[in-house]
Amino acid sequence: MPLPPIRAGCGTRGAFYANWGGNAGSVPGGRDFTGAFTAFLAPILQILLIMALRLLILALLLPAFAPASGKDFRVLVFSKTTGFRHDSIPDGIALIQTLGAANGFRVDASEDPSVFTARGLRPYRAVVFLNTTGDVLNANQQSAFEGYIRKGGGWVGVHSAADTEYDWPFYGQLLGGAWFLSHPPIQTATIRVKNANHPSTRHYPASFSFTDEWYNFRVNPRGAAKVLLTIDERSYDPGIGAMGSDHPIAWSRAVGKGRAWYTNLGHNSETYTKPSFQRHLLGGILWAAGVAFRGGSVQENLSTIER
Repeated sequence: MPLPPIRAGCGTRGAFYANWGGNAGSVPGGRDFTGAFTAFLAPILQILLIMALRLLILALLLPAFAPASGKDFRVLVFSKTTGFRHDSIPDGIALIQTLGAANGFRVDASEDPSVFTARGLRPYRAVVFLNTTGDVLNANQQSAFEGYIRKGGGWVGVHSAADTEYDWPFYGQLLGGAWFLSHPPIQTATIRVKNANHPSTRHYPASFSFTDEWYNFRVNPRGAAKVLLTIDERSYDPGIGAMGSDHPIAWSRAVGKGRAWYTNLGHNSETYTKPSFQRHLLGGILWAAGVAFRGGSVQENLSTIER
């Protein structure tokens, strides 16, 4: 005896059923097909819902810059000091390692200047001078680092990187001539964004308050570098060495085929816990390394990144 045709439809709960010519949701023999199928489907839907929620949470927690898929690179964090030593150095190293793990680059941390040879620097796309002070490289190491930058390497200077290598003219070029001069006590001040298109500043509002140790510099780097952030001296007491109405605290510049980026922020351990500073530093590292944030992903694009 031929079976009646199968007709697909939806029950009152939207479940698929097969009507074999009897009551909807049943088959010959009285078996409740709808109930069995719903029982089978329920745990699958629950798993899919949990997966969707996890993906949503992950998306909300992702960093501002997506990982550089297939384009992993290496960054050296150098934190040697021969003068004042900041307690926040371990916090800075830990943050950069975290940023690297989340954004597709490997981080090596060292205070050994012997890595500054042509061969030793070759694996790195950028070198971070993290709160260095004093004379940290000898003449041969300086020569190797200058060659590394001029051939396309990147330099990132954090805070007291400006209190470093006063007698090395090339280092002055990296800084735009703006070595450290003086600083008042730690204060909260108003910061103003002067370039909202740079990867290290595009997340900031036009002006914002921040607490750190604010440097006065020997010269204004404007003209030698592109100013990214300035500080409003009317919002705090700059002390001896005040720079007036134009007081840069973050800037970038091209040096040969390489890039140099500096930020005055980074004295306090607390600074490294601030999400806004984390994005600031990450943008500076990626820019110095020749990696840009475009169209929802990080892309290597050495020829078109703003220099």
